[in-house]
Amino acid sequence: MHSFPADSSAIVIGASGGIGSALVTALLDQPVFGKVIALARSFGDDLDVAPGLRRGVIDISDEDSIRAAADRLADDVRLVIVATGALQGGGIPSPEKTYRAIDAAGMLESYRINAIGPALVAKHMLPKLSSQGRSVFAVLSARVGSIGDNRSGGWHSYRASKAALNMIVRNLAIETARRHPQRICVGLHPGTVDTELSRPFQRGVAEGRLFTAVRAASCLLTVIDGLTPSDSGRVLAWDGSTIAP
Repeated sequence: MHSFPADSSAIVIGASGGIGSALVTALLDQPVFGKVIALARSFGDDLDVAPGLRRGVIDISDEDSIRAAADRLADDVRLVIVATGALQGGGIPSPEKTYRAIDAAGMLESYRINAIGPALVAKHMLPKLSSQGRSVFAVLSARVGSIGDNRSGGWHSYRASKAALNMIVRNLAIETARRHPQRICVGLHPGTVDTELSRPFQRGVAEGRLFTAVRAASCLLTVIDGLTPSDSGRVLAWDGSTIAP
């Protein structure tokens, strides 16, 4: 990566997940990042101890936890990636095939994890981004959150929560550009990645379009490295293409 100054700091939130841990490992391989901060609710054997790696606790469903994690950071971070999200489980039912299956509690939980959590992360982490020069705040979104790209319907809660997230990204981009024109806020669609989130839904994935977490992380970092302020507010796919709002 060449778009960040030497000895930059990066943060990955959701660092114990499949894509999150792959992003941390990939960032540690980038000489430009002197410090990579991995934040998650808990860690198993996802990340090995490595020079430049710091680990910390965060729960995106708890604003006090987010605030505490942010308070431990210096105000010179160059990159924040929010690699959290949930499709089902933990109070979120299986994706709805019909509007008749919409469940109020399940939909609220989907919004809480997929939209409200990242919004609260932005509230507390954006002030930690460097005020000088280029910085990036990126969240993992999904193509199914695109209203213009929706051709099949269904998956009401997940689609709507990701659409809400995309709107939050757009709002953040507009607001932050007023004071920090080199700050970039984007949503990123990693493609269909072979993780726990997607495994129940991989049957219909075309050959060659199911990515490993390592490949997805590499693609996403390439996209991040090529971002310019004109990209701020957009949702971009793993190949750099823009996804319709």
